[in-house]
Amino acid sequence: MSQANTGQAGTFMSAPGDSALGETITLTQAKKLIQCMAAEQSFLLLSPPGVGKSEMVVQAAAEVGLPCRSLLGTQIAPEDVSGIPRIVGERSVFCPPRILLPERPEPFCLFLDELPACAPDVQKALYSLLLERRLGEHALPQGTWVVAAGNRVQDRALVRSMSSALVNRVTILNLRVETHEWLTWAKANGVRNDVTSFIGYMPDALMRPVPAEPQPFSTPRAWTLLSRALDMAEASGMLNREIRRALAFGRISPEDAAVFCALAEEAIEKMHPLAHYIRHPDALPKGDAARWFVLNAMRQNIREGTLAGLTPRLVNRFLKSLSTEQQLTLVGDLVPQWSALGADPAMLDLLKQVTKL
Repeated sequence: MSQANTGQAGTFMSAPGDSALGETITLTQAKKLIQCMAAEQSFLLLSPPGVGKSEMVVQAAAEVGLPCRSLLGTQIAPEDVSGIPRIVGERSVFCPPRILLPERPEPFCLFLDELPACAPDVQKALYSLLLERRLGEHALPQGTWVVAAGNRVQDRALVRSMSSALVNRVTILNLRVETHEWLTWAKANGVRNDVTSFIGYMPDALMRPVPAEPQPFSTPRAWTLLSRALDMAEASGMLNREIRRALAFGRISPEDAAVFCALAEEAIEKMHPLAHYIRHPDALPKGDAARWFVLNAMRQNIREGTLAGLTPRLVNRFLKSLSTEQQLTLVGDLVPQWSALGADPAMLDLLKQVTKL
């Protein structure tokens, strides 16, 4: 986190997340922390756009029976927090808005979305709410959660500088996308099989970096909405090659859209586990796009060390069954990893083919 500028109290500093993130946690871990602690401590969840922060907070509250009330930071003014004054007797009394202080004194989850995008005056108005659970002279009902969320500076999401005083009033949780978590959620929430299969084989495609230019990019939200769009187009009888490509390129990263659509157009059969292809090289898809897709997924699993239980004989036979170009694509910068699987004989043969020795 960048240090605050010196010179005056309450200075504004760069928003959290503009440097190295440090420790990150998954959405599931964040949800458990919120359910455990949010009645006493306020949280600020930071992540790239489209990770699923908002839905996770709503789900966390619903699981413990709390209604969730949301305020969007970019659409509120300071008086929306402090309330409007009215005359009571000989004094003025500030009346907080109903969304922040319902008439019935029952606990709820207050979700402050896009907090890092709030104007400085709005951030100041939130100080006592975040730390003391108070709106002026009014206290929030006992047991109320206060959870905020937003994006990071590097996400190019119109994030403002954040007050050091505000940062010191919250526990900041930097979130990361966890593929298995999302796939479990997606399968339980009706995301299409072609989408979940694609992400299962190509987990990097679930969350791409925010591009420098304003163009579609892959996020869990983008894939979920693409799945729904494809379902609606299919139900109306409109889904064809052109519509699929228009929807995919309009929602996710171009490189992911190209491969996703190519696989759909080749109408490949159900994909097998990667180890199956190593044991049975003839089962590799015949189409170029589908074969590249499987080999790329295999590269990622080799890099991460998640392909196990394979004998050197199987590994060498598999590599030798591929073309020279495909072997080079697979081995590339992963020589130590393939060597650990016993692939030295196949890699030596490949070296001789390339160097003509």
